Amino acid sequence: MFNFFKKNKKTEMFAVMNGTLMPITQVNDSVFSQKMLGDGFAIEPTSSEVFAPVAGKIVSVFPTKHAMTMVTESGLEILVHMGIDTVELKGEPFEVFVKEGDKIAKGTKLATMDLAKLAETQTPATTMVVITNMDLVKEMPAVTEKAVSASEAILEITIEK
Repeated sequence: MFNFFKKNKKTEMFAVMNGTLMPITQVNDSVFSQKMLGDGFAIEPTSSEVFAPVAGKIVSVFPTKHAMTMVTESGLEILVHMGIDTVELKGEPFEVFVKEGDKIAKGTKLATMDLAKLAETQTPATTMVVITNMDLVKEMPAVTEKAVSASEAILEITIEK
């Protein structure tokens, strides 16, 4: 009834790495492809550096270094998950450059992944970017498969505040 008091805010998300952008539904892991953690996109990397998809604050860095969460000023919670089943590797192919509590700008270098090590262990390097609190999202366009460069604009999300 009082929705006219709510304001919509736009948040732009950017590619976390060089590679091939794909819809999250194409990821070869049902937790992500069935959007159990939320909606977003994935990138099949062609380079090892991983950058922040948005400006915000680092909320957590997983002990196994394969994932981190951040929150934007508008309250979006975003998970960056490097590789599929990479928790099994106990952090070995990752180097993380941020820690909990760090305030980051869009494009801040978050981590590197050793793509050769992942290939050696036959672990997919597909990296997912997931909004875990989709209840804030009013509108999010679908992504289509294409080549992207790190920090390239991917999509604009409308948030209902």
